[in-house]
This record gives sequence, C-alpha cells and structure tokens, in this order.
Amino acid sequence: MAALTGRVALITGAGRGIGREEALFFAGEGAKVVVNDPGAEPDGNGRDDSVAASVVEEIVAHGGTAVANTDSVSDWAGARRMVEAAIDTFGDLHVVVNNATIKADRAMTTMTEEQFDDVVAVKLKGTFAVSHWAARHWRQRHEAGDRTDRAIVNTSSGSGLVNPLPGQTNYAAANAGVAAMTISSALELGLYGVRVNCVSPSMARTRLTLDVPGMDNPGQGSFDPSHPRASAPVVAYLAAPDCPLTGQVLAIRGGTVVVNDGWSPGARVTKDDALWTVEELRAALDELTFTDQFDKLAVALGGALGATGREQIQQLIAAHLTEVSPGS
Repeated sequence: MAALTGRVALITGAGRGIGREEALFFAGEGAKVVVNDPGAEPDGNGRDDSVAASVVEEIVAHGGTAVANTDSVSDWAGARRMVEAAIDTFGDLHVVVNNATIKADRAMTTMTEEQFDDVVAVKLKGTFAVSHWAARHWRQRHEAGDRTDRAIVNTSSGSGLVNPLPGQTNYAAANAGVAAMTISSALELGLYGVRVNCVSPSMARTRLTLDVPGMDNPGQGSFDPSHPRASAPVVAYLAAPDCPLTGQVLAIRGGTVVVNDGWSPGARVTKDDALWTVEELRAALDELTFTDQFDKLAVALGGALGATGREQIQQLIAAHLTEVSPGS
C-alpha cells in the first residue's frame, strides 16, 4: 500500500516549485490533495487561478484526486476556507504542508515596511494561520474521541537556519520563526495527537533561487540534486501515519537529509544516485537518534516544576494552555 493512502493533505504554495512536486508526490502515494496557490509572482503581487488548476489537472490525469484552492495564506479568513475546502470536499483533513512563501530581497537600509511585512505575512503568519484553523478542527475531532494521526509539516529554509543571507532580513527572519514555531506547536498539539515537523530545503532550483549563481544549470545524469522534488519524499515520510517524529527540523540538500538540533546540524543520511523512496527514508532515519522535545523541555525546566517525563510535561502544558486560553 502507498505511504499516504487514505490521507487528505492540504499543501500551500503547491502551484510551482517545491510545493508542486510535493503535491504530485503525495497524490502518487495515494493522498487526496488540496492544491493551494493564488498564482502570485515571486514577490507576492498578481494572481493567476490557472496555476493551482493546472496541478490538479496533472494529478487527475495520472489517476489521482485533487481540488484547487486559490486563497492566500496571509488572509486569516482565506486560511480557514482552505482548511474547510479539504473537510467539505474529502470529509476530513489529516495533513497540512505549509510551503507558501514569497521573496522581496533588499538591503536593510532600503527595504520598505511593506516589503518586510509582505514576506513575513506569507511565510510566518501564513504558516500560523493555516495551522491554527487545522488545529482547531483536530482538537474538536480529538475531543470527540477521534485518535487518527494528524500531521503538520512546515517549510523553513537554509537562509533562515544555517546561512541567513544579506539582503534577506525579512525572508531569513520569517523562516527562522517557522522553525521555532514548529517546536512550540509540536509541544502544544501533541495533546491532540498532532505531530509537527519542519523541513528546511536548500539549493533547490525554483523561481525564488534562479538568481543564485549556478542555480540555473540542471545537474548532470539521472539525478539532479537541485531539483525541487528532492524534498517531496521527506515531507511524505513526515506526513505518513506511522511516522513517529514530532518537533524535528530536517535540512534537505539534494539526497542528504540532516537532523537539526536548534541551529546546529547533526546526524545525516545520504543517497547520491536517486530520489529517496518513503520506505528507504524511513529505514535510514530509524537508525538515527532524535532529540525528544518533551524530554528537552523537562531538562530545561530543571525539575523546578516537578516534571521529569513526557507525561508530566504534557500535563503541565495542558494546564498552562487552559490557564492562558480559558473557555477557548
């Protein structure tokens, strides 16, 4: 059986580049896909509804199931509508892949307020907005006794985590924020059976990276490490119902997948000659050691609150969330 059979996935920014490859890969693995993309230009301007529609057409032509949504993730109501589109069309939602982003590079001395705000609105606020509405649905399902595995896969960037680039104050800050949001969300949403992880692709050839020297040249041979599809099997693995990971940030460069602990790269797996399959990746990553974010929080608290294990930490988190969000 394919890795995502029976899963309903909402993928934002799925009209082009990395998001498009993820949508095609997910459909090939049996998922029903909501292809979200307003069809904007790289800086967020403009609109073209045909961009999302063309990906849906491609999925359907290959025997898959998909529906288009053209709302912007930066629109609070639009984020809710795309979540509702999945539920109304397919009956449920199991996976959110937050991939949407724009780019407006400028020196800090010339960057406008609008250029900063627009990038942060799509990358950071958009990731939160879509996750928020999905999480509210999942909390409701969990409280009704539904214990189905749910997953969020966020997308950061090497420009935000490893090498924040000059001219990308807005982009780097937003992407670093997404990685931090991933860990916070994983700690919160574990209460409802939701896993939250993050991928951080680098050197993938998309519209946003064509101005990087050397990125306009495809790799030689059967495997192109800069092709945007390199991230797709990693995201599919994180979205699969039997994936145990949560609160992890995985950096991706071609066929290399690196486990990040905070800002520091750690253990890695590499496949040089072809795209990973989900099964291959699962077997390879099973050999690595991952930091449990609940255990890490317990250590950080130093026992000051009397919590020493995952169950006690989750009880403290639940009590804290009730305190800060009474009646929500």
